Amino acid sequence: MAGPKDLDPSSSPRALLGAELRHAREKAGLSQEDLGASLFVSGSFIGQLEAATRRMQSEYARLLDEALDTGDFFLRNCGAANKSRYPEHFAEAAEAETIATAIRQYAPMLIPGLVQTPAYARAVNRAYDPTAPEETIDEWVEGRMVRTRLLDHPTKPLLWLVLDEAVLRRETGGRAVMAEALRHVAGLARRSRIIVQVLPFSAGAHKGMEGSMRLMDFEEAPPLVYLEGPSTGRLEDDPATVAQLRFTFDLLTASALSPEKSLALIEALAQDYAHEEHP
Repeated sequence: MAGPKDLDPSSSPRALLGAELRHAREKAGLSQEDLGASLFVSGSFIGQLEAATRRMQSEYARLLDEALDTGDFFLRNCGAANKSRYPEHFAEAAEAETIATAIRQYAPMLIPGLVQTPAYARAVNRAYDPTAPEETIDEWVEGRMVRTRLLDHPTKPLLWLVLDEAVLRRETGGRAVMAEALRHVAGLARRSRIIVQVLPFSAGAHKGMEGSMRLMDFEEAPPLVYLEGPSTGRLEDDPATVAQLRFTFDLLTASALSPEKSLALIEALAQDYAHEEHP
């Protein structure tokens, strides 16, 4: 069977590739579980490819072409579908968050990218690579700001943040930058666009001390969790792992300040930063 035409990289290629996969699978009369068995993966993994929450790697694209008799369609097009402005370790997570219905994130060290200001993002990226050319920093900041447009929708996705108190007190980019950054987070919370809680130092030891995590829910695919470290990151879809980390997030929200008290603390620190910058 001749494969469909090549995908247009300018029109959400991963979503188009997922739609083509679903069409080819249904045309072959296979369930997600049937197709997954031929690739030695789960049916839920096939569902994630179809829903565009997972990237189609070349080794799976080749097997899909064989199983579905699509020539080399998926192998030819998975490269275009996987092009990204983001680092390799984060690209898949960045794509997934664009179609998530809910994102719950614990941030132990810095303000999450989805709610950063340009000045704060610039300071963070400069700290990541002190010798990078200014043009490169500009590109990284632009990529970060593209992600923040996800919050332009008035209600979707749900974004629930738990920020360690260290996030608020780690002076990043100077006091003026911190004042602006915290006011931005507070403004989003004031407009009921996000839910934000602060995990205070007084909470002591807690279950999230091992690092950051981001839980993502979707309409037509199982949930994912993204775990991140220095220049590394991975997506997990194992149901037991996701359930365990969801429990961790629930414990963090229980130990954190209420949204009202968290907002008051964020605004008070923003005011402190602004006053100390301009006595």
